[in-house]
Amino acid sequence: MFNQHAKWLEASAQVAWRRPLASLNYLLSSHVWRQDHNGFTHQDPGFLDVVLNKSPEVVRVYLPPDANTLLSTLDHCLRSRHYVNVVVAGKQPQPDWLSQEDAELHCARGAGIWNWASSEGAGGTLPDVVLACAGDVPTLETLAATSILRQELPDLHVRVINVVDLMRLVPESDHPHGLPDAEFDTLFTVDRPVIFAFHGYPWLVHRLTYNRHNHDQMHVRGYQEKGTTTTPFDMVMLNNLDRYHLVMDVIDRVPGLGPRAADLRQQMADARQRARTWTREYGEDIPEVAQWTWPG
Repeated sequence: MFNQHAKWLEASAQVAWRRPLASLNYLLSSHVWRQDHNGFTHQDPGFLDVVLNKSPEVVRVYLPPDANTLLSTLDHCLRSRHYVNVVVAGKQPQPDWLSQEDAELHCARGAGIWNWASSEGAGGTLPDVVLACAGDVPTLETLAATSILRQELPDLHVRVINVVDLMRLVPESDHPHGLPDAEFDTLFTVDRPVIFAFHGYPWLVHRLTYNRHNHDQMHVRGYQEKGTTTTPFDMVMLNNLDRYHLVMDVIDRVPGLGPRAADLRQQMADARQRARTWTREYGEDIPEVAQWTWPG
């Protein structure tokens, strides 16, 4: 249905006497990271890849990280005309990271720095690493990883970027929502390592950012076709998207950090093993994960 409707929208836009129609809005709430109870056969985020094969004049993809950004996103989608809007947001309880006012500003930007989560130091200081995220579960894991880095490596300058409108990653020449190169470089830098936690298959982000200046420094974590019937956190661990592995990625990719943070890296590997052992023994996620909240 999606393929046919997207093609029809593209073709009908060329017919002068056809008026724009209300957009077709997909709300995907039973997504890959919360199919832990259904198992491997239900775990597939590949619909996003299919959507992005269609005309940029027709398709839009949104990944709101919390309920307030979801409200703002859906308000925009329901008012729009002649698009296919795909919104991915889980139906399980999630923290609200932004107030309604801040959520509306963030959604209008489509992608932006979360200063309250970042630790970049004084104004004008470039970050040592960029932690980017798109999707509710990747955002949770990214913020949890950031909280560990802030506590254990307080001198490390971390920039946190959240992407709501996936099309912002694309150059403006390829999509109406695409960021100009100068703006993209301002956000993601031109030479700093970027650890990107993504809702879907990692190669989709690589595809969207292939022509960006800092693409070679972009390391994407996402769904790697690893799944089973298990707990939510074990699902992200199976695909190396968990907070502990994101911290390890930072240690491995920030120049010169590895030898100085070898002990922390070992702690993260041990934490992953403890979490997996707990899951196998008790059938639920370890409390330090299941009950985690943003500090302060």
